Amino acid sequence: MNARILVAEDDGKQSRLIRIYLEREGNAVQVVADGRAALERARSARPDLIVLDVMLPVVDGLDVCRILRAESDVPILLLTARTTEEDMLLGLDLGADDYLTKPYSPRELTARVRALLRRSRRSGGAAEPAVLRVGEVELDTARFEVRVAGRPVALTAKEFAVLETLAREPGRVFTRAQIIERVFGFDRDVLERTVDAHVMNLRRKLESDPARPRHLETVYGRGYRLADGGDPART
Repeated sequence: MNARILVAEDDGKQSRLIRIYLEREGNAVQVVADGRAALERARSARPDLIVLDVMLPVVDGLDVCRILRAESDVPILLLTARTTEEDMLLGLDLGADDYLTKPYSPRELTARVRALLRRSRRSGGAAEPAVLRVGEVELDTARFEVRVAGRPVALTAKEFAVLETLAREPGRVFTRAQIIERVFGFDRDVLERTVDAHVMNLRRKLESDPARPRHLETVYGRGYRLADGGDPART
């Protein structure tokens, strides 16, 4: 299949078994053991498919599914020990594409993965564009590259994630809390001033005059937005 697959499973024996079977089919497999790590790895590695256990520590697998589905169309296969119809429907309602109940056969899991990947590739894969262009700002999400008016700009992973969040909905005002959820997930230690610090660093790198930003605007009392162009925003 030659797909990039993220496995989020805190049971070491299960995750090793899943990895073995998926790698036998030619896939590149990464494994994480908690929900926060699943969110971070999904955002940084951009896998073709995620195998997601519901009962994860730190952040519940259903919460991971809900957050990721709001950000992308990556296929998600839920693994659950919950066998009631309500539990299964909840996972699908949150955006999972399929689910398996434990105990399951590794051969059945690989068959479900194959089916999800075929379906995703027939529909053109992820709906999100690889290159985002907003005015003079261009983000290549596959290559992790940013250019402003053709000039390459080096960003940290978190700076890139903040900018990508804004670039996917140009003109929309994101509150600091919304940026925290999109970029940092359920990291309760992140403060709103952390967002401000990232925005300040982004302006130093993106703007010709950071004191009078043309791209990354502040909307007083609300938050930040990425503008298509026009007059500089007040700061």
